[in-house]
Amino acid sequence: MLHCCIFVCGAALMIIELTGSRILAPLLGTSLVVWTSLIGVILASLSLGAWWGGALADRRPQARALGRIVLLAAWATAAIGISKTWILTALQDVGDPHVVALTATVALFAPASILLGMVSPFAVRLRLPDREHGGRTAGGLYAVSTVGSIVGTFLAGFVLIAWVGSTAILFITAATLTLASCMAAPEDKMLKAVSLALFLLALYALHQQDGWLARQGFFDRDTRYNRILVYTGREEGSGRLTREMVTGPHGRQSAMYLDDPVELALPYTRFYRLLEYYRPNARRMLVLGGGGYSFPKYALAHYPELDIDVVELDPGVTALARDYFGLADHPRLRIVAEDARTFLGKVKQPYDLILCDVFNSHYSIPFHLVTVEAARLLRAALKPDGALLVNLLASPEGVSSRFYKTLRATLAADFPIIHAYAVTDPKALHLWQNIILAAGGNEPTARRPDDPALRDMLSRRLAAPTGVWPPFTDEYAPVDRLNDHLQTWAAPSGRKR
Repeated sequence: MLHCCIFVCGAALMIIELTGSRILAPLLGTSLVVWTSLIGVILASLSLGAWWGGALADRRPQARALGRIVLLAAWATAAIGISKTWILTALQDVGDPHVVALTATVALFAPASILLGMVSPFAVRLRLPDREHGGRTAGGLYAVSTVGSIVGTFLAGFVLIAWVGSTAILFITAATLTLASCMAAPEDKMLKAVSLALFLLALYALHQQDGWLARQGFFDRDTRYNRILVYTGREEGSGRLTREMVTGPHGRQSAMYLDDPVELALPYTRFYRLLEYYRPNARRMLVLGGGGYSFPKYALAHYPELDIDVVELDPGVTALARDYFGLADHPRLRIVAEDARTFLGKVKQPYDLILCDVFNSHYSIPFHLVTVEAARLLRAALKPDGALLVNLLASPEGVSSRFYKTLRATLAADFPIIHAYAVTDPKALHLWQNIILAAGGNEPTARRPDDPALRDMLSRRLAAPTGVWPPFTDEYAPVDRLNDHLQTWAAPSGRKR
């Protein structure tokens, strides 16, 4: 039974680590900083746990002590699910992102990781009646623990996260660890039975709460690639009810008016109407990043000659768009579930227009889509007179402009013409806001539009930045470092689709 306990503890550790990335994502993002903090803190906790567990085992080499350690690990795991919201909310906007990520990871995941790190050396001590077979005994137990970790990794990554909510996974893991403590030692049966009952009760209460929240219009979903929140909001100023999607910190990634699902709710999505100026006769458009499918729905309704391909990596996002954002099948709409860069490498028939809307937030930028190699693929996927529109978050000047200026320089390697538009205020050069990059091979030949909304968008054009900005490459694209200084963000402009 001891081997079974070791196996379960090894699996639990990796389940906690992978689930941790989903717990941190809505408020801290999924950047390299977050993953580095998560992996580093858990490894450090395991080291401390191994030392502490070995020292304790020498003093008290009793199976009952090991059973209590595993039970404490179960409670520490459940504590993550209980405390995560208020800890992350308290830390979200406090200081440097590196410090915040480290502090949150230590507070949430270090206790359980330390306790689970104590298990293997303690078990080795219990299984050492003599020193003659010590190496074989230690190797066998650590092998069982490692196999458990492998199983836990695939179980979390391929099954649990995609089918069970993050908090539910934690309570399920806590209940399983309680059973593992019984495998380690049969003592303390009442304490373990009460603990198991409480964890199962918490799981049931969570299920009931999710049902109540769903009836109120709030949905918390884990998909294969994201943790996604969908809820009902109200637009500032007009008071119109909206349905909003969040996949990252600070703002919304999609929004839709409940009284008009086709109308563009987020200001930056309206700037995609610049296609009427840059490519007024477009017949084929590629959209990279689906989200709530706001602009594809608008384009289908307003541009009857336009065929649209949408590449959205996460089928779960598309499913939520169908369920809650009015997305429906259409003969002029094709949806492809694939990585955007992989798709670009296979384009055979070039497009008139490409909309790039894949930067969820400054916390989780897919670096492989901002390099000169990616820009080359984008240019090849366009007709010679085609145009590219890219949405990003930055300030036009100042420390928070570094990503914008570097990306602009990167696109300039393949696109002779590049314009930029500030969605909120082109005069507020240090305001962190949505910026739309328009790139192409030629200056647009269309006359100045009669539509006052389009004329207003064109009036928000930014001057080209000064200085030399080395472009991103596949070899070196430090997007996390260039985005680790935040400025005030204009919340009304929204984030994505």
